[in-house]
Amino acid sequence: MNRRMCMGLTVALAAAGFSTAVMAEANYPTKPIKLLVPFAAGGTTDIIARVIAEPLGRELGQSVIVDNKGGGGGVIGAQETARQKPDGYNLGISTLSTMATNPAINPKTPYNPLTDFTPIINIAATPNVIAVNPKFAGNANYKAFEAELKANPGKYSYGSSGTGGIQHMLMELYKSLTGIQMTHVPYRGAGPALNDAVAGQIPMILDNLPSALPFIKDNRLKAIAVAAPQRLAVLPDVPTFKEVGLPQVNRMASYGILGPKGMDKATVEKINAAVKKVLQDPAVKKRIEDTGSLVVGNSPQEFAKELKEEFETYKQVVAKQKLTLD
Repeated sequence: MNRRMCMGLTVALAAAGFSTAVMAEANYPTKPIKLLVPFAAGGTTDIIARVIAEPLGRELGQSVIVDNKGGGGGVIGAQETARQKPDGYNLGISTLSTMATNPAINPKTPYNPLTDFTPIINIAATPNVIAVNPKFAGNANYKAFEAELKANPGKYSYGSSGTGGIQHMLMELYKSLTGIQMTHVPYRGAGPALNDAVAGQIPMILDNLPSALPFIKDNRLKAIAVAAPQRLAVLPDVPTFKEVGLPQVNRMASYGILGPKGMDKATVEKINAAVKKVLQDPAVKKRIEDTGSLVVGNSPQEFAKELKEEFETYKQVVAKQKLTLD
């Protein structure tokens, strides 16, 4: 009899625990949410996260706290997000560097970008731009730029924010499609690379538009082509890569929200809906667009498809260009 009573009590407690879990899930969130940025404060990734965090917290009814953890080209922070419990309280900002280019070039990346995360939403996309020092011989337009490079194989170099980053890999994609030969000069961030391009230490750079645009506006760099869906209002005379016959290079940087693998579908959909609502706020939209970025706000399924396509694209670039971290 006692054994039966114990078994009954165990079943009752289990049922009660199950009901509590369902109730807590239904009421998500019930405590603050951490949003990890895998780069130092001040960059475009951090700016996007902070623009979103406060209004997202208001929409969800709990604070969204931005936590910066840089290092390893974003890999260290991304790895920390992958290691967390999939309860919706530990989210991360994704970039193409963390989810596509770095994993594509580095076989030792401590996570699988396609299986170790739960994609939630792509917040925004940022155009990339090839810009040259005004003293570069082919600075008149894209046609002159390409002609100069093809006439002098191996003569010129380009700078990027570092090996394996989106700027490096996008330029290597460009090289693989055009047959142009240039030397990659990696820097420890876009800032030093931009400074050297402006000073003429390197003739050109491929960079995210927000950081390059001030130098372009001051005529200290000349924009040659942009990776964007259409010509940009801030650079109306600069063609897109699609216009010059290279639609494959028309790839923008992106900033999304994801969580560890195994997140509950209802939680994912709730976060996705809340972010979409935040992105409809004209003030939020303007702040994102002021960085040079374009608001996206897609579904988890669309975001997952985007990440897979980018990863597969850059794996092919690595193989074709025989790229390594050395």
